[in-house]
Amino acid sequence: MKTSLAAAAALGASGTAFAAGGKLVPKHFPAGPNGFFREPVLLSGPTEAVLIDGGFTYSDGRALAEAIKAVGKPLRAIYVSQSDPDYYFSLKPVRQAFPDARVLAASATLEAIKGNVEKKLATWGPQLKENGPQTLADVVMPEAFDGATLEVDGERIDIVGAEGLANRRYLFVPSLGAVVGGVMIFSGVHVWTADTGTAGQRAAWVANLDKLAARKPSIVVPGHMAPGAAPDLTAVTFTRNYLLAFEDELARAADAASLKSAMEKRFPDLGMGVALDIGSKVAKGEMKWG
Repeated sequence: MKTSLAAAAALGASGTAFAAGGKLVPKHFPAGPNGFFREPVLLSGPTEAVLIDGGFTYSDGRALAEAIKAVGKPLRAIYVSQSDPDYYFSLKPVRQAFPDARVLAASATLEAIKGNVEKKLATWGPQLKENGPQTLADVVMPEAFDGATLEVDGERIDIVGAEGLANRRYLFVPSLGAVVGGVMIFSGVHVWTADTGTAGQRAAWVANLDKLAARKPSIVVPGHMAPGAAPDLTAVTFTRNYLLAFEDELARAADAASLKSAMEKRFPDLGMGVALDIGSKVAKGEMKWG
């Protein structure tokens, strides 16, 4: 199954377009620390656009919706690549602005969302208050879509599943040489390791990054990205190096606190410290996750 899609926008003044030839124009929209440094991506063609992932807060969702509306082209679809709430909690204002846009996700992603959304609402609802969903009725639930590709004005977007990792994927746009990395790629922030709690899972992650790098993409948009980080292959290198360092320090650390301290020394001044805090506890068996 293929889905035809549409348009480009800027998120207020913060949407960043890439220099890219051809029919499609990619832009990404940095969320900053309150949105876990998320980077939704809009892929635009001459007549239509697709949004790859949402964000965490309603304020980010409203800004994104206004930016897309200003373009004056229809948004045909929103593809949700991951089941974490910072990939879909912001979608209510976007869907309200574009009620005809299909919201799509792989069956595995949809089942994972359904399996933990109540817990995520209970955790984050009181903290987000009016800036996020409070009940299940506030959540934009995707429809299942297990196709291998999407299209924007005839240009293909490949949905690439990660080998050896459940519910992990990234998107590749051949005409742009562009990767939309989702939860597979980070840059300038601590890498979220809590969902890959075993050495085997983290090794599979590294192996998938190596295969991704072999595509030699010219554009790489991480799912989580610090301001000023370059949207290129350096993000893949950063994520890979972080995972290998995490494995190295994990073997030496007596406890989560020691692991966290060692990683902070190797990767100082990074954002999203909560990822390292929780990831260290999960890896050392001091916290259950998922």
